[in-house]
Amino acid sequence: MELVGGALDGQLLDVTGWTTEQRSGGALLITEVGMYGAGGRADYEQRPDDPDRWDWHGDVP
Repeated sequence: MELVGGALDGQLLDVTGWTTEQRSGGALLITEVGMYGAGGRADYEQRPDDPDRWDWHGDVP
């Protein structure tokens, strides 16, 4: 999956082996360059009309 927006923009996330349900739930990905620095997370969710791209929905501590 391609990550769109936020600190991880343009990076690829390997979801090989993830179920459809897991993919639809999105992911909180650890990043050191987000709003909360080291250990913070970036919230990405699958784009409804393009399941190969996940959009950034904000940073989480």
